[in-house]
Amino acid sequence: MHRLFHQATWRIGVDLRADRSTLLPDLALWRERLAVTGEKRSKAMNRRRLHRQMVGLGLVALLLIGCSGAQVTRPDSKQALFVIYEQFEESEYGIPRAILEDGQVVVTVASLRSDVVTGHKGTEVQPDVLLDAVHGGNYDAIVLVGGYEYERDDPEAQRIAQEALAEGRVVAAICVAPITLARAGVVEGKRVTASTGVGELKQAGAIFTGASVERDGLIITANGPAASRQFGEAIAAALGE
Repeated sequence: MHRLFHQATWRIGVDLRADRSTLLPDLALWRERLAVTGEKRSKAMNRRRLHRQMVGLGLVALLLIGCSGAQVTRPDSKQALFVIYEQFEESEYGIPRAILEDGQVVVTVASLRSDVVTGHKGTEVQPDVLLDAVHGGNYDAIVLVGGYEYERDDPEAQRIAQEALAEGRVVAAICVAPITLARAGVVEGKRVTASTGVGELKQAGAIFTGASVERDGLIITANGPAASRQFGEAIAAALGE
């Protein structure tokens, strides 16, 4: 009896060993397949995680842009240069600028010095560029803003106006600023308006109309702060043509 039990046990052990020897290659194959599957799953999870991170960063960037009031500039955006001096007229600067920026025009501010320029009501504007570094033809529009200490004899502004018109750009001047156009020698035979300097404009060959806003070709002029909105709209219309 004992011998029979021992033989049965021995046979079972042989069978188990035989089965295990046949199973081992299968187990190794399954382990290999599981490892490959796990690697693929890990790569897929990493790709999904990276995608979520990129989407999240994009949303954060959009929120930051929205909160900061920054503009997304398109490659085909028009470019306008605003020329300002100390004691500039705020409405003549702010209203046209807002109108142009609402139309996706990129505005650059230029002045004689790199210091902050203060308007006559205390508004401070940091210039982006110095006037002597500007070429008028590099902008789609030049906007000369009037003010209480307007630089009537600034040769840089006169040069910029000449360059811009020579290359088919819009040149706009408001309040006292049309004087710059007269001294630049670009208003002969042109209909213009202004708040002051009528005699000098006429001597330069301009046709003074006295209108709130006047446009003659590429030259746009306006007679003061009350015309700021109409002035800005006229510039925007010219840039849209």
